[in-house]
Amino acid sequence: MTDKFTGKRKTKETNIQISIDFASREIINIDTGIPFFNHMLHAMAFHGFFGMEITAEGDIDVDPHHLVEDVGLVTGDILADVLKEYGNLRRYGYAVIPMDDALSEVAVDVCGRPYLRYTADFPQRRIGDFDAALIHEYLYALTVRAKINLHVSIRYGLNSHHMIESMFKALGKALHIAYTPSEDTQSDMSTKGML
Repeated sequence: MTDKFTGKRKTKETNIQISIDFASREIINIDTGIPFFNHMLHAMAFHGFFGMEITAEGDIDVDPHHLVEDVGLVTGDILADVLKEYGNLRRYGYAVIPMDDALSEVAVDVCGRPYLRYTADFPQRRIGDFDAALIHEYLYALTVRAKINLHVSIRYGLNSHHMIESMFKALGKALHIAYTPSEDTQSDMSTKGML
């Protein structure tokens, strides 16, 4: 059983390579060409207690949308591979994280049925050059490819940076819990006997 998983995606618009190490957060190295996105992904991995390396290039001079979405797609692909490799997981993960004026809640169900519920009301639509609307694109891509049920609520905040950062920290923690292998290897993850 491996703890390190890799994924990649190369299109005419982006070239993405990602590795996630669920056993150690010793190495976190994020380079997407988008400084704020790097910062958020680093926070997610650090507070999720997993290592993450991302090398991503794309047409961010046109619009960062393609790159942000594709990073979500590859991350989701990796999470789907984790389920295949580990078999039984804890399945559910939940975290509520404050950051100064902001509070975010994230709940995860590794259930094989993709569904995203995302609520946020940002006081500032841009954080530097980063458009807050791209957060939805990342989460949606991750949700669909990982085939998870993901509920994200950025409950409140005065500063959009703090709001998004609290959410990424909560996402990392919730993913860490949900993707931890189950100690009960004899039981299924669902009463149906399969996801």
